[in-house]
Amino acid sequence: MVMNQQNLDLVFNALADPTRRAMLARLSKGETNISTLASPFNISQPAISKHMRVLEKAGLIERTRKGREHIISIAPAPAKQASEWIAFYTSHWETRFDAVDAYLKQHNLHNPKN
Repeated sequence: MVMNQQNLDLVFNALADPTRRAMLARLSKGETNISTLASPFNISQPAISKHMRVLEKAGLIERTRKGREHIISIAPAPAKQASEWIAFYTSHWETRFDAVDAYLKQHNLHNPKN
């Protein structure tokens, strides 16, 4: 896994907030300016700016300037790396659970819920 622990923490922190997840969902449809991105949210401009800084620090968005306007686009690499981290541990734990299940079945201790 390429992502270091600090970057992983930044990504999970950014994704923990529903407003930021909604912003990323909107950006998945294409780049937009900050005003358009912020319009569905009933929060102050400073709060929008704070959310944007958290997303930028995590590397989940990119900001470019077109004249006086800031254009925001999604940057998928950090989310992909976090997904790979989750997939690695999911596979690891599924293997462990399968081994426990096999052990329990082998020793007639298995009691599946109906």
